[in-house]
Amino acid sequence: MAANGNGNAMGRNGLPTIQTRPNGICHDDSSAPVKANTIDELHSLQKKKSAPTTPLNGVDGTAFSFFTEEERQQQQLQSISNSLASLTRETGPKVVRGDPAKRTGDTPKVSHHHHFTVTPTISVSDSSLKFTHVLYNLSPAELYEQAIKYEKGSFITSSGALATLSGAKTGRSPKDKRVVRDESTEDDLWWGKGSPNIEMDEHTFLVNRERAVDYLNSLDKVFVNDQFLNWDPEHRIKVRIVSARAYHSLFMHNMCIRPTPEELENFGTPDFTIYNAGQFPCNRYTHYMTSSTSIDLNLGRREMVILGTQYAGEMKKGLFSVMHYLMPKRQILSLHSGCNVGKSGDVALFFGLSGTGKTTLSTDHNRYLIGDDEHCWSDNGVSNIEGGCYAKCIDLSREKEPDIWNAIKFGTVLENVVFDEHTREVEFEEKSVTENTRAAYPIEYIPNAKIPCVGPHPKNVILLACDAFGVLPPVSKLNMAQTMYHFISGYTALVAGTVEGVKEPQATFSACYGAAFIMLHPTKYAAMLATKMEKHGATGWLVNTGWSGGSYGLGKRMKLAYTRKIIDAIHSGSLLDATYKKTEVFGLDIPTEVEGVPSEILDPVNTWPDKKAYKETLLKLAGLFKKNFEVFTNHKIGKDNKLTEEILAAGPVF
Repeated sequence: MAANGNGNAMGRNGLPTIQTRPNGICHDDSSAPVKANTIDELHSLQKKKSAPTTPLNGVDGTAFSFFTEEERQQQQLQSISNSLASLTRETGPKVVRGDPAKRTGDTPKVSHHHHFTVTPTISVSDSSLKFTHVLYNLSPAELYEQAIKYEKGSFITSSGALATLSGAKTGRSPKDKRVVRDESTEDDLWWGKGSPNIEMDEHTFLVNRERAVDYLNSLDKVFVNDQFLNWDPEHRIKVRIVSARAYHSLFMHNMCIRPTPEELENFGTPDFTIYNAGQFPCNRYTHYMTSSTSIDLNLGRREMVILGTQYAGEMKKGLFSVMHYLMPKRQILSLHSGCNVGKSGDVALFFGLSGTGKTTLSTDHNRYLIGDDEHCWSDNGVSNIEGGCYAKCIDLSREKEPDIWNAIKFGTVLENVVFDEHTREVEFEEKSVTENTRAAYPIEYIPNAKIPCVGPHPKNVILLACDAFGVLPPVSKLNMAQTMYHFISGYTALVAGTVEGVKEPQATFSACYGAAFIMLHPTKYAAMLATKMEKHGATGWLVNTGWSGGSYGLGKRMKLAYTRKIIDAIHSGSLLDATYKKTEVFGLDIPTEVEGVPSEILDPVNTWPDKKAYKETLLKLAGLFKKNFEVFTNHKIGKDNKLTEEILAAGPVF
């Protein structure tokens, strides 16, 4: 037997011996005993209580700096209680912070001076006799625990991301989205043919709101997120999301801008509130209801109600619709676009529908990403509306999309993906649940993201189209009227399903490249875009990422390498100095040369072996453009009709 350097006796194999003390208790001297007498005490040592970061002794300009931590939390709870208040009762529910599963045997303490001691009989209900536990702005780790414990279909994947299921609905329900039509929205919003705004009245909204609030108040716990929209601090919006699922809370934690502890303490009353009761259906006998799903916007009350769908994208796009209403009122243009900035400060906007390459082309390792989907253009420049990215996952691979692949890690929400039951490795090619598999992650998960997500005024506005007809040129420089025409049109083409072995392209038009989300008439957004482009000297471009040498099935998809060379030439400014010629029918200016791109493909007629078929297909697409634009022809822009006439003249001529 030997001794180690500390004088402790050592046994065989170098292990410390177990000493028998005079009291007869065996003791292992190899380490100090833990400072706990029970396993519960040991668990309590594992978690360190977060200390408030704002000094409690007061700081000038801090709204709540003279309150104690307990008083601050009480004000916070009262604000949440007010948000959850029924319109038929005088007060909101009794709310308390924390997970009800961790409060056994004790009655939660609340401040009773916030509740009336005498209430009318009409307000008495089971929910008014219980406490609603509020899980407030939980961290991703805490939300993981909630999802894994209580939400069936939640799993941790091999990459660390949280896999979830959105239930029966795996996509948005645009036909079930409604907007209250009242005095404030009657003249402002776009109603009627072609509009995405389906009307409902105030009373019906309040019926659905009451249904959602009653459902949320009946639960033992609700998740509450207080967050921001718009990275421009001068124009940011405070939003509150009340939901019943950890999945929804983590999704919005990622997609909205996350407040600092100081900002959260001073959050106050939200500018807009979402009540997500998606697990509970709407009443089909309620006026305007056509299914068990309803997504309702009330711009006057600044509220949104979700019933009958658990698809998280409804919250993201619902708030985007709100920004499409609120921002133009401040003379700020809201945009459904990607946005990046070069090292010299040159900003580019990328517009494009699904499948056009908007996400791929706006994610450039030589440039900083401001955002991938939603932006504002104000007098201060551009700013991202969101705090995260919502990327498609179908057929995702490390080689094709390395940034998105690497962003799927701890904290990321994976919607409706399929994974190996043993290894938990995601099989991104699987469509068993849906083809619309998605990943929601914070924007800082992208290595070259620009934080804060703001930039100067854009120099280039790039409109992307995946033309499966194969008649649009790879790149065209647009004048202002053409930019407005193609922006309002929002064209791309999708490949239809197989019918007896024949596949034909199908034209798709979405006004302003986001018709499902705009609130005003498309020409109003187009006029704002033109004004800002002229003021700041931006150039418009139409880039076709679709087919060349023939329509889908005959020609080939434009090589991504060529498209990237074109985008590089736009960013560098070299394309401005190119020699141009004009195409027939659409009257587009196309360059005769682009570095790194074969000159023969720049004019699509050169790539078609059958010139007659090319002309027929070109005229067919031109006719589809004209037919689509008919709904916009009677809307005048400005005091006279001059601008409207210029836009119409910028369309195809045949």
